[in-house]
Amino acid sequence: MRRSWSGAMPVTVTLPLGLARRPRVRQRRLRRLAFGALIALGVALLAAGFWLPAKAELAQHLLNRAWDRTTDGDAAAKPWPWADTHPVARLTLPGSGEPMTVLAGASGRNLAFAPALLDGSAAPGTHGVTVIAGHRDTHFRRLATLAVGDELSLERPDGSVYLYRVTDLDVVDSERAELRLDADESVVVLITCWPFEAVTPGGSWRYVVTARQRF
Repeated sequence: MRRSWSGAMPVTVTLPLGLARRPRVRQRRLRRLAFGALIALGVALLAAGFWLPAKAELAQHLLNRAWDRTTDGDAAAKPWPWADTHPVARLTLPGSGEPMTVLAGASGRNLAFAPALLDGSAAPGTHGVTVIAGHRDTHFRRLATLAVGDELSLERPDGSVYLYRVTDLDVVDSERAELRLDADESVVVLITCWPFEAVTPGGSWRYVVTARQRF
């Protein structure tokens, strides 16, 4: 007698206890790994956010020592042995009691440590346009609070101090705007990236502070 399988009762297969739990164990393990990876990523991003300001502050201490040697007559005092730059001036912004040492050459490497004088621009305190660049989230973050009429100062290695009054605050596209370096008076132009609150660096917009010598 043949049995028809069309009416057969459904068969239930029971997995051993260990096999039933393995997928759940793997899922929990993957969740823990993912959670740990997110924590590690957050810590890394936080550390990166603090690293640049911390490096800038540490560099200023070394630069101040180089500035002292510069005022003593060493015209090419290096802030650290492998540096390819030297201090050329000290810049004091309104509301800040601490002057910032300004380096020669506004390269990306130098700007990581301090404000820097643009090659080809006028020497501080002389007729022409003295262009100093700096990062918006470290040395030049204070530019966001400047107003027309504020005063800043530049000190040269020979001890001469020049006072300047802010006359213009502008936002320009660096890919289109032109900056003239000739002037029949002493002008200081401070440049940093814009907007100040940008999450990611880069872009062509610049915040430009123009100050003219006050007599």
